[in-house]
Amino acid sequence: MSSTNQQRRDFLKQSSLAASAAFSPYFFSNPQTLADETRSPNDRFRIGVIGSGGMAGGNMNAAKDWLDVVAIADVDEGRRESFSNRFSGGKADTYNDYRKVIERDDVDVIHVATPDHWHTKTLVESMLAGKDVYCEKPMTLTIDEGKLIRRVQKETGRIVQVGTQQRSTFNLFVKAMAIVQEGRLGRINKLEVSIGGAPASPALPVAEVPQGLDWERWLGPAPMVDYRFLQPEATGKKRKPRAHTNAHYEFRWWYEYSGGKLTDWGAHHVDIAMWALRLNGQKDGPVSIGGTAKHPVEFKDGYAVQNDRYNTASEFRFSVKFPGDTEMVIKHSDNGILIEGDKGRIFVNRGKLTGAPVEALDSNPLADDAIQKVYKDLPMENNERKGHWANFLNCVKTRQEPISDVHSHMEMLNVCHLAGISARFGRELTWDAKAEQIIGDEQANAFLGRPYRKGYEIEV
Repeated sequence: MSSTNQQRRDFLKQSSLAASAAFSPYFFSNPQTLADETRSPNDRFRIGVIGSGGMAGGNMNAAKDWLDVVAIADVDEGRRESFSNRFSGGKADTYNDYRKVIERDDVDVIHVATPDHWHTKTLVESMLAGKDVYCEKPMTLTIDEGKLIRRVQKETGRIVQVGTQQRSTFNLFVKAMAIVQEGRLGRINKLEVSIGGAPASPALPVAEVPQGLDWERWLGPAPMVDYRFLQPEATGKKRKPRAHTNAHYEFRWWYEYSGGKLTDWGAHHVDIAMWALRLNGQKDGPVSIGGTAKHPVEFKDGYAVQNDRYNTASEFRFSVKFPGDTEMVIKHSDNGILIEGDKGRIFVNRGKLTGAPVEALDSNPLADDAIQKVYKDLPMENNERKGHWANFLNCVKTRQEPISDVHSHMEMLNVCHLAGISARFGRELTWDAKAEQIIGDEQANAFLGRPYRKGYEIEV
């Protein structure tokens, strides 16, 4: 038996002990104490980072007061070595294989910041190895992966925070939710979620894999395909245009590795819309989803007929119906969430919170504890990314459920995934939210999961 499997077996036998034994007894009740200079160096968290691209870098910048990066795994040698130099002074151990990070006894918490198609495998195996995890959004590539993650999280009791940091943006999104919770919009009957469109690309030629990149392992659970790359021409803009590829950041525009804009910005803004519905008393999931979508390539039976260019939906408008005649519209234009109730409406995005109910706060402010109640009475920070990490690390210590837990995240992400399936088939889907099954459409229902390439299956 491998050391990883032995860890899993031992952990599942002793999960009730692991929650309290893995961490020092130091308790902190607010984020500021995390960075208290009087704390012992032993109170700092030792983190293992799996995936060392831009998101991981931004997150480590936000949480560096509380963390020591001791191990890094990335299939791109240049990225992992650069990350080590930047965040550990070159002292962190670096690996091509993420399992080397998970197996280490000196790693307190794991940060999963891989491309989306790797999230579930690394997250599940981290939990089974007894690790608490901060996982980037979207947490899964499919709906069935979410079922597995939720089951393993319940069995192991691990703390998992999903990187939907808008849930920790107090002056905008959390404040909007406090307005909803106090009933100032009345009963919500419509939400418009605008998340912007996705790019198309020209045909991308097969190219030589860059030196230092383990392409076979980058693909991992996904099908084995050629590496593709096309350097864009200079545009004259100050910011250098990204290259067209099927790797690194541009993985987002391929259904093989992501859900496109629907699970990129959708995982942020649909999340806020679903949060509003829950605070407004809507306990049930959607009953149907349908609309229109435009793809850069032709589709047949749910699959792109060309494999040499981006294939996720570039334009779309979906109508998501909930019990009680509540509708959520997800569209590619603009950016933000419009929440309409029978007493008023508000609009919120990362730049503003507007509407008559917001203006009314000048004369009729929110209750003193309104925002704190929405945030589960957990400690708060002004900076959303730093605050989201403080929330996670506090919950690691206290064993409370974090603000962006796996269960509420999947309630939201199921909507995004269903929109993607509807887009690929070009038809409306009827959804049984309790059973998490598409009704009367076996072809679409088969897209709730995906096969894993041999050698990259998930062992549970």
